[in-house]
Amino acid sequence: MGKLKVAKNESRKDIIVKAGAALFREKGFGAASMRDLAENIGIEAASLYNHIRSKNEILESICFVIANRFNTYFDEVDTGKENPLAKAELILRFHIHQMFENYEEVIVSDREWKHLEEPYRTNFHNQRRNYRKRFASLLEEGIKKGEIKNIDAPTAILVMLHAVSGIESWHRSTSKISAKELEDNMVMILIDGLRK
Repeated sequence: MGKLKVAKNESRKDIIVKAGAALFREKGFGAASMRDLAENIGIEAASLYNHIRSKNEILESICFVIANRFNTYFDEVDTGKENPLAKAELILRFHIHQMFENYEEVIVSDREWKHLEEPYRTNFHNQRRNYRKRFASLLEEGIKKGEIKNIDAPTAILVMLHAVSGIESWHRSTSKISAKELEDNMVMILIDGLRK
């Protein structure tokens, strides 16, 4: 076992959190241990505690970094001049890109958040619910303006987000289309399917 190697633009905690995300995605939060994490990083388990207090802290960091990233982007798009359908497309593309670029963190925040300790669990749950409501409100605005078909907006958001979550199977596929082709196909199906 050696020392934790750190690149210029990241901290030891960043490395631990990224490795934690990979481990939690592979084993699940409940089955993963700090010893497993230390082995994956190549350091002694006791050394981990110099940088992070528990695996719960790792999960908190993963979940709230992802939640903040999505909320910040939504805020940026929401203040733009685009019509609601164009905004929905920008947000959907952002979700797809996050599944390409930060796949493990996104999957872990989506599937393992229920293991957060209180008050973090309630806080994160509220953020998820409010995000989906905001996204549905955006579609409802498009319905009122006649840009989007008269559909149930919360159902449409559920379908879109589950479709994005399905990109996990693309990561595992041995014969797959390019990321760009996948993104364009998803947007064509999910956004054009809403267009009135």
